[in-house]
Amino acid sequence: AYAGIILFSLTTVFQLVTLPTEFNASRRAIKAIEEDGILTEEEQKGAKKTLSAAAMTYVAATAVALAQLLRLIAIFGGGRRRD
Repeated sequence: AYAGIILFSLTTVFQLVTLPTEFNASRRAIKAIEEDGILTEEEQKGAKKTLSAAAMTYVAATAVALAQLLRLIAIFGGGRRRD
């Protein structure tokens, strides 16, 4: 169980570290769409909403991973276990 917690901790840290990259990717995509005139103004609004929602999925996934990690630590890392 402890090895699993350690490995899960590593994946959670990785998710936290990559969050800024995901937000930056969405910002760059929006900038490229605007600069290149790929979409109309109305389509750009929809693209911005979609890209923002996509970035927020990473935030949600990281929050769930953190909650799960805390749960695992509470269950298995709480010192003495009841028999």
